[in-house]
Amino acid sequence: MTTVSLRPPVRATTAPAALVALGVFAAVRGAGVLVLAAGSWWDGRGPVRVLGSSWDSVWYLAIAAHGYGRTQMWADGSIQSDHAFFPLYPALVRLAGATAPAGLAVAWTAAAVAAVGVYRVGEHLLGARAGVLLVGLWAALPHAVVLTLAYTEALLCALAAWALYALLRGRWAVAAALAVLAGLTRPTGIAVAAAVTALAVRELALRGGRAPGVWAAGLLAPAGWAAYVLAVGAARGEPLGYFAVQRQWGSRFDFGVGAMRSAGTVLTGGHVPLATTVTVAVLAAAGLLAAALVLERAPLPLLAYTGTLLVITFGGAGFFESKPRFLLPAFPLLLPLAAVMARARPRTAVVVTGCAAGLSYGYGAYLLLVARVPL
Repeated sequence: MTTVSLRPPVRATTAPAALVALGVFAAVRGAGVLVLAAGSWWDGRGPVRVLGSSWDSVWYLAIAAHGYGRTQMWADGSIQSDHAFFPLYPALVRLAGATAPAGLAVAWTAAAVAAVGVYRVGEHLLGARAGVLLVGLWAALPHAVVLTLAYTEALLCALAAWALYALLRGRWAVAAALAVLAGLTRPTGIAVAAAVTALAVRELALRGGRAPGVWAAGLLAPAGWAAYVLAVGAARGEPLGYFAVQRQWGSRFDFGVGAMRSAGTVLTGGHVPLATTVTVAVLAAAGLLAAALVLERAPLPLLAYTGTLLVITFGGAGFFESKPRFLLPAFPLLLPLAAVMARARPRTAVVVTGCAAGLSYGYGAYLLLVARVPL
């Protein structure tokens, strides 16, 4: 079996290739926005409403406009608090105007920054061509429509990609600062801190603990995530109040019991929505790609980051159909595929990416316009 090296290439980074990667991302996701816009008009809804005010976007816009303090009480007795949502994205939306278009502007800008960051990581490890293909594959994932919604995934991807690139280049202060911001973006932002801390521990072990800058980066990286969790606890008058909020939303860590139950229902032919079946397929593919990433001996920061995202996604209960969205920031999983495609004929790479993008467009429209499961 042919192995794929993830060691840094000899060639230097070139700005034009980064622009090509950004262009690929803009073309793939831009076409997806047009497809979704057409579907929205056909369904009698405005595209801005669908893209900017669907599901969690409503909560983010409310926080941006009015701050925290909203609690939703349902007829079944469940209670949902806006403290479940981390503050960085709504703060940026507030600065941009606290409207649905402002939410989209922030998300789309973050997505563009993320695309260049994803390219930089791919180029650093595999070369320019593979970096561009990595961006194309990432933009064509089944749930990539989320990258064009008023959601936080694009912002987390941007911070994570550039933090990982900074770690690969030995820029500890930059990586730690981006990890702090990632921790203020989403619960899964702790994965960026895990990457910084894991590499810091290894470096300190190799240097005998004599590296003040590394010490500082490792200790600072989780500060954003920890600060918000502690702030929610203080606001609710209980140290672990944030986790109580998550339980009220139905989110808890059950070590994958719920995920296995849902997968079993699909595999035994049970009647489930299409989104549930696709989720099982995405999780299975993620597991296989994670194994490939380990076998190819990817750099430690990428393994720590991706592994943390996988543990949170696989082990968390609640909102099963949202799990592929939680894995959107796990772009390093696509490195083995990008490496293989970089060795194929250009026509093959274009066809594969184009087919994946087409499926992504259809599935994205289904999720937002047809499916009744939370995205």
